[in-house]
Amino acid sequence: MVRTYFLLAWTWTRAAAAYRASFILMLVFGLATGAMDVAAILVVFANTDALAGFTREEVLFLYGTASLAFTVCDTFVSNLDRISQHIKAGTLDTFLIRPVPAWIQIAADRFVPTRIGRVVQAVAVLAYAVAALGLDWRRAWMIPVMIVTGIVIFAALWTLAGALQFALTDAPEVANSFTYGTYQLNQYPLSIYALDLVRGITYALPLAFVNWQPGLYVLGRDDPFGTPGFMRFLGPAAALVLALAAAAAWRQGIRHYRSTGS
Repeated sequence: MVRTYFLLAWTWTRAAAAYRASFILMLVFGLATGAMDVAAILVVFANTDALAGFTREEVLFLYGTASLAFTVCDTFVSNLDRISQHIKAGTLDTFLIRPVPAWIQIAADRFVPTRIGRVVQAVAVLAYAVAALGLDWRRAWMIPVMIVTGIVIFAALWTLAGALQFALTDAPEVANSFTYGTYQLNQYPLSIYALDLVRGITYALPLAFVNWQPGLYVLGRDDPFGTPGFMRFLGPAAALVLALAAAAAWRQGIRHYRSTGS
């Protein structure tokens, strides 16, 4: 299935690269869009030395890990949020009759290779933050774990958003709140938010395990909300539970699909 995905993605990449100037401009635009998020953080720290007790480099570390996980998913699976268009147009039927899972086909449909620019930007920010912080390398093993965990969580959220559109075909913006909306929460330390919100994105929707809980371990920081230390290591388990729930929701959506107009 992985090979099939990349064959489909390569087809769209070749099509996009045929218009070289446009391809380069969109790649640069992707880098610029990501740079605006970083600029917002730098503006904040131009006026303060700490944000909710975290330094600029620590915030950039949290941003970089969340951004890398999110932009990888945005590049490779975000087209799942277009499923309502396929349902209304009747083109979903063509995906279902092919001998390849519909999830793979829809995720690769109209693949946009220029989004790689945002991935590169996220890697650059994370690399800078890690170098500037001089992290304890006995804790740094958590960094790749938290990035993979974040990728699984965001991919699961996109899958849930796609599954939701089987019922809400005329409200794709509701589904977007699961993906782009939740990513905005992870760009800053969760200690800037109210306790009830943080509890919700820890115990109900496990966004805190994208970069907050494991990030506290890497940075050697205590949780301002007082969660126990073992929570720092529950990211993979939380991601697995969310992924299983997303897979079940997707299967239910496919199972109850009744072609155009259903």
